[in-house]
Amino acid sequence: MNEVKEKDNFWLIVAGIVIATIVVMLTIKGSEHGKFETAAKAIAEDASNSAYRK
Repeated sequence: MNEVKEKDNFWLIVAGIVIATIVVMLTIKGSEHGKFETAAKAIAEDASNSAYRK
């Protein structure tokens, strides 16, 4: 009987999932970079525009 061992790709699959997760997180972080820019400018101009008054 000839048994052919199939190569175990477990760590390759785990590495692929980790890399895909990192890419998705960086993509989401990059897309939200300028999301609050206008609000930050308005608060810097007049602090009373902020919900977090000191």
